[in-house]
Amino acid sequence: MPETRPDARPDVVVVGGGIAGLTAARDLAAAGRSVLVLEGASVIGGKLRLGSVAGVEIDVGAESMLARRPEAVGLAAELGIDLVHPASGSSQLWTRGALRPLPRTLLGVPLDLDALASSGVLSDAGLDRVRHETSVPLGDEDVSVADLLGARLGSEVVDRLAEPLLAGVYAGHASHLSARAAIPQVVALLREHGSLLAAASAVPPASDAPVFAALAGGLGLLPSVVAAGLDVRTSAPVRALARTATGFRLTVGSTRTPETIEAAQVVLATPAAPTARLLADDAPDAARELGAVEYASMAIVTLAVPELEVDGSSGFLVPAVDGRRIKAATYSFSKWAWVGAVSDLRILRASLGRHREEATLQASDDELAAQVVGDLALATGRPITPVDVHVQRWGGALPQYAVGHLDRVARIRRAVDAVPGLELCGAAYDGVGIPAVIGSGRRAAAALLAAE
Repeated sequence: MPETRPDARPDVVVVGGGIAGLTAARDLAAAGRSVLVLEGASVIGGKLRLGSVAGVEIDVGAESMLARRPEAVGLAAELGIDLVHPASGSSQLWTRGALRPLPRTLLGVPLDLDALASSGVLSDAGLDRVRHETSVPLGDEDVSVADLLGARLGSEVVDRLAEPLLAGVYAGHASHLSARAAIPQVVALLREHGSLLAAASAVPPASDAPVFAALAGGLGLLPSVVAAGLDVRTSAPVRALARTATGFRLTVGSTRTPETIEAAQVVLATPAAPTARLLADDAPDAARELGAVEYASMAIVTLAVPELEVDGSSGFLVPAVDGRRIKAATYSFSKWAWVGAVSDLRILRASLGRHREEATLQASDDELAAQVVGDLALATGRPITPVDVHVQRWGGALPQYAVGHLDRVARIRRAVDAVPGLELCGAAYDGVGIPAVIGSGRRAAAALLAAE
């Protein structure tokens, strides 16, 4: 029989110590609730994590967050955290055999056709196809990003502009991702203007306000700051969840020595698959929908090299159509001033792995590092001789917002609404970026507080 934890029963148990769960727990505790956070891993933070490369602590998970959304910058302000922004530097595309300027786009929709032409990213035929946009009525049904953009502007826009941007966010493919969920701004502008090029002309000029932000010392510092003062248990996997007459009973720990914890309310801040398992009995409809959410695995390889000149670039994206092994590279020493200040070495990183292409990650750490070194040397035209390497694998890291995702999330929420005292949050619902995930945690906490 599971052993009952002798501690006082918490008002709320938050399952999952990533940034969504920690944010929800912080808001609940600030409102006077007693909160216990249970994290199955040995560390908190989810995909926000630091690792050591050549003696430098640096992000080996997410390394920046959108600064033009309010959730993350607002939380940082509440915590008294000073944010830093990328040093001025251009982004590039490694495509068609060269590093080329990344044209300004709205999530893949070209905003400056002259700049697009001079970049050499598209062929002459591809450019001509863009200039002669096909008029396609926008229906009410969701479609893939590839279908939405490709039918109007051609396949090259999908392959060489939208695809690498989406790969950076979702590690996904434009042919599978929902337009309504992944590029809602484009859908809204298309509905308003009736044409992608007309919509692009309505987008205001680029702002001087920073697009991205992070913490000096790494975004991986954020979880510990949010968790300060909270009751957090790590290495505490939740194996079962059941409703009781007064709330919920959670079975925690190993199968050999489980324990029982009871609480009035629960927040599940876990990925879709474990959330589905926990809801199988009490919210089977939600569990079925969550079980259908696919995830992409990826790896981040961080290198420290003696020298590398990058001409002010902050990094580059790689379209899948070009057949390279890496999908993006970041020159951390150039992008973040604090990185360049803490080491004489050049620290950079690259990511590998796309949705349904897990076989590309079935290699040793040394083999993945060799693949990254080879691609970086080919892209930059310079030898890459690392003095230290860190390989971080993220299995099942990024949820895929398939066509119909918004409707699926609505069905999940309707099913969960029938279970009083239960809320969900995390990257599987309303956005995979850090601001969106923080926002989901805040919404979950607010819903529980409003229900009392």
